[in-house]
Amino acid sequence: MTFEDLQQTIGVTFTNQERLQSAFYHRSYLNESHGVKESNERLEFLGDAVLSFLTSHFLYMTHPDYPEGTLTNIRSSLVKTKSLADGARDLHLGDLLFLSRGEEDSGGRTNGSLLADTFEALLGAIFLDQGIDAARTFLETHLFPKVIDIIKNKSYIDYKSLLQEIIQSESRISPTYHVTRSEGPDHAKSFWVEAKAETRVLGSGMGKSKQEAEQSAATNALAAMGKL
Repeated sequence: MTFEDLQQTIGVTFTNQERLQSAFYHRSYLNESHGVKESNERLEFLGDAVLSFLTSHFLYMTHPDYPEGTLTNIRSSLVKTKSLADGARDLHLGDLLFLSRGEEDSGGRTNGSLLADTFEALLGAIFLDQGIDAARTFLETHLFPKVIDIIKNKSYIDYKSLLQEIIQSESRISPTYHVTRSEGPDHAKSFWVEAKAETRVLGSGMGKSKQEAEQSAATNALAAMGKL
């Protein structure tokens, strides 16, 4: 994968090639590079704002019957780290990252959080170089199609909150979540979690983060209770 390949894939030819490359400078790289003075963090900051605006506008226009709360939850599911990291993997953005030797050796090119940040930085660079319409087209092609599955699978629902409402309606107890097992290296860990009401196990689940595993455990608990 080269920067020329990426531009061909996303259908954007940057007028400023330096701006494109700057979206891939991880802060660790600055310690080992004499010519690079700034990481991609400022572009990530800008891209995050552009992402929030364009996602909100897209959902508002395409789902006129959804209330504000549902639109907020769908947006949160769409722009969370996992979705952005998946988008970055689809585009092979990790191949182009400039990393320190240590970050490279620790699996930085496949780190979900780092990939999500790079996706936002690239979006920020597209916005600066090509404008809002190009940024919108990029998202319509490489992120917004995920909305279909999010709605179909109801993955935008906060199952932890729903489980808490149900449990508290029956008692004064709030469900708690306990990690029972974890496996894998730090950059690719899997977690197993149990949802409990005091000592009673309501459900268990697995995920690539503690938060994802907790949502899975809450979902399975609701399913076992016949609430889904």
